[in-house]
Amino acid sequence: MHWISAPFKILWRIWFYLLVALPIVVLFPVLLILISRDAWYPLYFKIARGWGRFVLTGMGFWPSVKRLERHRKEQSYMFVANHQSMTDIMLMLHAVGRPFVFVGKKELAAIPVFGFFYKRTCILVDRSNAQSRKAVFEQAQERLRNGLSVCIFPEGGVPDDESIVLDSFKDGAFRLAIEHQIPIAPLVFYDNKKRFPFRFFGGVPGRMRALVLPTIPTSGMELRQKQELRNQTRNLILEELKGQKLLKK
Repeated sequence: MHWISAPFKILWRIWFYLLVALPIVVLFPVLLILISRDAWYPLYFKIARGWGRFVLTGMGFWPSVKRLERHRKEQSYMFVANHQSMTDIMLMLHAVGRPFVFVGKKELAAIPVFGFFYKRTCILVDRSNAQSRKAVFEQAQERLRNGLSVCIFPEGGVPDDESIVLDSFKDGAFRLAIEHQIPIAPLVFYDNKKRFPFRFFGGVPGRMRALVLPTIPTSGMELRQKQELRNQTRNLILEELKGQKLLKK
């Protein structure tokens, strides 16, 4: 019966890319002005949040965010979450109200329309290039000094094997958090893999749940403790994901 639903899945996927591109095309002149000055980035971020909600709602997803802690407006954070889907970007924008900058793979810059602003407002990384990884730290440090927060998906990508609940974490986010003495702000995304996986014919509309976990302080920590911080953060997210799987059985 898959052949019956296949045409609808194809149209649904095409619809996703149309939703991503349409607001950017309509607001192109405004966005172009806002990214021309760092001081205007908070306003650009507000529009980006609206864009994220527009895409999620248009796809038939309704986000539901539970908060175990409220983030302070005057504080910079290192936001991290499990990486499951292209919709992780939109859900992160919806869930976090404080302006932040994504650190993401450079391949996304090739997406028409979206990529134009992505490469001008996000910190791009080529994980196969050591020089690129070094440049990421320099750019992230500059954004943090300007009072912004940073968001990194520490798995570094979405595993091809969908049975993997949570892949191993890279050190980058935790090194930056310790160097700048900013707290780790972990989030858990429960449903994105089910709602909109990378499999072309996978996915279904429905609720997208996110949990904002309590922050993990880094005050007083040294770089030699980055693996300890990384493992602590990963374990918190993993236990929450495993607990949800058990509840469904």
